[in-house]
Amino acid sequence: MNPAALELQQVTIELGARTLIAGLSLIVEPGQVVTLMGESGVGKSSLLAWMCGTMPEAFRASGRVLHGATDLSLLPPEDRRLGILFQDDLLFPHLSVGQNLAFALPAALRSRAERRTKVEGALDEAGLSGYADRDPATLSGGQRARVAVMRVLLSEPRALLLDEPFSKLDHATRQRFRQFVFDHLREARLPTLLVTHDPEDALAAAGMTLELPSVGSPQVH
Repeated sequence: MNPAALELQQVTIELGARTLIAGLSLIVEPGQVVTLMGESGVGKSSLLAWMCGTMPEAFRASGRVLHGATDLSLLPPEDRRLGILFQDDLLFPHLSVGQNLAFALPAALRSRAERRTKVEGALDEAGLSGYADRDPATLSGGQRARVAVMRVLLSEPRALLLDEPFSKLDHATRQRFRQFVFDHLREARLPTLLVTHDPEDALAAAGMTLELPSVGSPQVH
């Protein structure tokens, strides 16, 4: 997929009488990370859910999300192809590590040999060569996190959304995993939106940071 910018145009998100996000517009270039910070409840995760098309019905939203010239907000969730990582790795417990990775491969890739090569290449990149038949439960937190990243990348997303993916890791593992994620998204030239409470995450992202207040326009730092 050709690299293109991810753009939000005048996005407003409301819950009842409360405005969580008001008129948010931004552009994330390929390989760039834009960080969204703010207290719990200001709408950071709700924004990511809206972008993916999975926002609960209790919320109201307006605005557009574009990838290049494609208006993703007009597409069903399964066609938006936005990769997302959460606090939890969400690996399927009933599948092996290799099967978890293979699950993400595009359906158009039908050759068993090509699929195996893709999975083995992803494991090699994650420093987990030979782990294809392992039960995810036998992996460390950092290993599981790396598998989750490679699974998202194998799905060939248009852009990457990070919803506090580093928060549950210990400090040393968090630093290594953060670098792993940022290195791979830049290599893949994926525009990336990071939601976090941790200023160290924003510093490591080395991009623009937006502080989201509960009401009003985002403040750029």
